[in-house]
Amino acid sequence: MAANTSKKSGDTSRRKFIHQTAIAGVGLLLSPNILSATADIIKTGPNNTTKETTMNTRKLGKLEVSALGAGCMSISANYGAAADKKQGIKTIQTAFEKGVTFFDTAEVYGPYINEQLVGEALAPFRNQVIIATKFGFNIEKGGLNSTPAHIKKVVDESLKRLKTDRIDLFYQHRVDPNVPIEEVAGAVKDLIREGKVLHFGLSEANTTTILKAHLVQPISAVQTEYSFMERSVETNGVLAICEELGIGFVPWGPVGMGYLTGKINAQTKFEERLDLRSAFDRFNPANLAANMPIVNLLNSFASSRNATASQIALAWLMAQKPFVVPIPGTRNIPHLSENLGSVNIQLTMADLHELETEFLKLKVSGGRMNAMQMKVCE
Repeated sequence: MAANTSKKSGDTSRRKFIHQTAIAGVGLLLSPNILSATADIIKTGPNNTTKETTMNTRKLGKLEVSALGAGCMSISANYGAAADKKQGIKTIQTAFEKGVTFFDTAEVYGPYINEQLVGEALAPFRNQVIIATKFGFNIEKGGLNSTPAHIKKVVDESLKRLKTDRIDLFYQHRVDPNVPIEEVAGAVKDLIREGKVLHFGLSEANTTTILKAHLVQPISAVQTEYSFMERSVETNGVLAICEELGIGFVPWGPVGMGYLTGKINAQTKFEERLDLRSAFDRFNPANLAANMPIVNLLNSFASSRNATASQIALAWLMAQKPFVVPIPGTRNIPHLSENLGSVNIQLTMADLHELETEFLKLKVSGGRMNAMQMKVCE
């Protein structure tokens, strides 16, 4: 009896800790002493692209995926005009051939055409990959819609576009303030019982929402912007609660929406109607120039290690926590190969300390998205 009482007390304390963390939004500050990298130490040729990628796996909750995923959005939408369909399919299939098993899309990308592209590209090896897609927008009328009826309508439409009988990971794309998160989690729980969905995820949710949803239906992954220059999840409690609850974390924009590649500068022009970044504060000319020291830091560090800035940015993310799985996006196979080279880089504790020490001397200028985009982020 005493043992049972002790266990109950421990469970109560654990729940209390989680609840306090969620309400206060207090993050676990990362330090070099708790960072770890899981990739094999494999030194390759220039830019780490001359040897085959050694792809390990990681866990998003109980879902096993490649250590680096593929964000498919930019092939079809939001970063300029859509790529040629054949090029998009070839890029996705090449990613699979090189060891990627985790592919991310959403109904709103296009809208719809990115799911169709992903479905067609992955159909030949559907049972060997993990497909993540998202719901939560009212595409026809605008705004958000996460009512249970809408979620169940979206899942059937997404299944058809993806040419599959189940969605491996189904995210709420943005939290709908008009629908209690418990109802959303309950609707997804029903879909999991039906076999249409296997795992539940949230995107851009705060700690309170994560906890409430997780108590109804266990969450496998949380997706939020996170990169070497965008650190808010380290201080707002999101990364900490994922660790506490055993939830995986999927950083979108892991190379700063392209900025950390070093291929964007103050003179770069973004197509106003086709590229979301054209309206993002961080991508106006003044802030692009002001943040260049961050890119210079990565370039300098990378050059001494036979790597590229984007590879170091991705390796840095994977070194933060073993449950972090970045999803860099590209429509270009050479860029894909460059990104995948990051899994062959293991950053030492000294490397992480050096990067952090230098980063703390710098300032990040500009907000990460525009006011409209941030309104639907918690």
